[in-house]
Amino acid sequence: MTAGGSAAELLARHRAVLPSWMALNYEQPIEIASGKGCRVTDGEGREYLDFFAGILTNMLGYGVPEVSEAIHAQADTGVLHTSTLYLIRSQVELAERIAALSGIPDAKVFFTSSGTEANEAALLLTTSARRSNQVLALRNSYHGRSYAAMGVTGNRGWSASSLSPVNVSYVMNGYRYRSPFGHLSDADFCRAAADDLRDVILTTTSGDVACMIAEPIQGVGGFATPPDGFFRALKDVLDEYGIPFISDEVQTGWGRTGDTFWGIGAHDVVPDVMTFAKGLGNGLSIGGVVARGDLMDGLTANSISTFGGNPLSTRAALATLDYLERHDLQTNARVVGAQLMAGLQEIAAASPSVGEVRGKGLMIGIELVEPGSKVPAPAAAARAMEEIRSRGLLVGKGGLHGNVLRIAPPLTLTAAEADEGLDILRAALAAVAS
Repeated sequence: MTAGGSAAELLARHRAVLPSWMALNYEQPIEIASGKGCRVTDGEGREYLDFFAGILTNMLGYGVPEVSEAIHAQADTGVLHTSTLYLIRSQVELAERIAALSGIPDAKVFFTSSGTEANEAALLLTTSARRSNQVLALRNSYHGRSYAAMGVTGNRGWSASSLSPVNVSYVMNGYRYRSPFGHLSDADFCRAAADDLRDVILTTTSGDVACMIAEPIQGVGGFATPPDGFFRALKDVLDEYGIPFISDEVQTGWGRTGDTFWGIGAHDVVPDVMTFAKGLGNGLSIGGVVARGDLMDGLTANSISTFGGNPLSTRAALATLDYLERHDLQTNARVVGAQLMAGLQEIAAASPSVGEVRGKGLMIGIELVEPGSKVPAPAAAARAMEEIRSRGLLVGKGGLHGNVLRIAPPLTLTAAEADEGLDILRAALAAVAS
C-alpha cells in the first residue's frame, strides 16, 4: 500500500475534488504506482501486464533508461521551460525529424501539449486558409475534448454539446462490422464511401469546405479499421474540390500499426496536415501538427505556445524516436501484432460472445456481442474488463456502444508477453461467456 492510503481512500478523495465526468476504469479503480518494461504495479502492490499503455502513450513501456537519462540531462541544466519566445534547440531538432518522417512536401511543425490541442490547431490552420468553418468528419470519430475538437467528434458519447465553432458534415466511416455496406468487396466498399462523400459535399455544404479530418483507425470508436485504400478513395474526391485532408495520427502514428510508420500510409495518401501526440514523449506531455508550409505559415496574427515544444518534452521525444528507430519497433509491432491477432481470432472462433476481432499491428479491437447476434454487449465488455484485470492484465474499452475491448500494449511487447496476455484473455472471455 502506498504512503498516501488505500485505493479506496484515494478514490473517495478523487470523487470529492475531481469532475464526475472523468471516466475511471473498473468497479474499484486502481492507482498505477510504478512500472518496468510492459509491466506496472498498482498502489497496493499488485502487478499487471499492461496491454493499454496509458491509452497508447507509454509507447516504449516503463522505466526506459534512455528516456529517463534524457529527462535527467535536461533537468540538470536547470531549464525545464523557456516558452517559444526563445530558441529551443531540441524543439528545432525534433521538428526537423518529424518533418522528414512525415513525407509532406515543404513540411513545418508546430508543437502542442496534447492531441486535442493539436487537432484544434490543425482546424485553425485549415479554416483560416480556406476562410470557411465547414468541416467534413467521419461518423464514430473522436478528436478530443476541446471546443472545436469536440465539434468534429462523431461519437455522441464523447461530445458533450451541440454547440461548436465549426459547421460539420459527417460522412461514412470504415467501420464495416455495423455498416449497411459491410458485405461489399473492399473495392466496392471504398467506392460507396467515396460516393457518399461526394453526395455530402454537394447536398450539405456550400462547397467551400475548409478540410476533412479523419483517424486512419478510429481509436475511441473501437479500433474500427477500414480496408486499405479507403482513404485513397476519399482523398481523390477531396482533391476534386481542393479540400485539404487532416490525418489524425494521435493513436496510429510512430509505427504502431506495423505495416507503415503513419496509419494513413496504408492508403497511399500523403495528407496536407497530420496531427500527433500520445507515444511521442513516452509519457511526457507533447503533441503537434505537421503540415504543408503554406498552410502552417498562413496565419496572419501573432501566436506562441507557452508549453508546446518545451525543452523537457522535446528532449524526451528525441530519445523516444531514437529508441523506436534503433530497435525497429515498427517491425516488432507488425510481427508481435500478427501473433496477437492470430491468437485472438482463434479465441473468437470459439466464443459466441466475440463478434469481430480487427486492427493492425499492436492496435487491436475485440467487439463483444450478445451470442448469436450483432447486438452490442456493453455489460459483457464491462465484466470482461474486470475478469481480465483480476487475472493480471490491463486493457482498454471503447466503441460507440462501449462494447469493444482495446488492445494496445507498448511497442516493445515480446512474443512471450503476447502469449501470456492471450492466455489471460482466453480465460477471461470464457468466464464471461459461461
